[in-house]
Amino acid sequence: MGFLYCVCYYALMGILSFVAGRLIARHNFDYDAPPFRLLPFEQEGQIYKRIGVASWQTKVPDMSKIFKKLMPPKKMDSRPDKETLLLMIQETCVAELIHALLCVFGLAALWIWPGWGGVCLWLVYCLLGNLPFIIIQRYNRPRLIKLLRLCRMREERKR
Repeated sequence: MGFLYCVCYYALMGILSFVAGRLIARHNFDYDAPPFRLLPFEQEGQIYKRIGVASWQTKVPDMSKIFKKLMPPKKMDSRPDKETLLLMIQETCVAELIHALLCVFGLAALWIWPGWGGVCLWLVYCLLGNLPFIIIQRYNRPRLIKLLRLCRMREERKR
């Protein structure tokens, strides 16, 4: 019964976190501040290239394809403007925050289903259900930031 209760709890958390993620004001997120700023071990995102994120990131479920009217598409124009880039960068911050919070609140599985069953379910939930999405955000954000800086430099040159 503990397994079923945990699965229901995780499903409810998924729904609530989706709603919360849509309601959070994007302008409150500073991609250059902790916890979103790149850490030294990430080597400007190179660590994610080494683990092959580019090859598997398109294979994980994407809520923007399921809820097209509620979420901005992940595909951008070949020459996105700085507002679009900033929005996408802020979206990566929101997605990372939501998935990290899901891992933390997912610890309730240990209370709902005490013992190894709850521990194993929480580990699967974190390692397969949230960590890949956090990694994807941390992989894409530095790339988007570089594009934003290039866009701003291009704009400065035009002045």
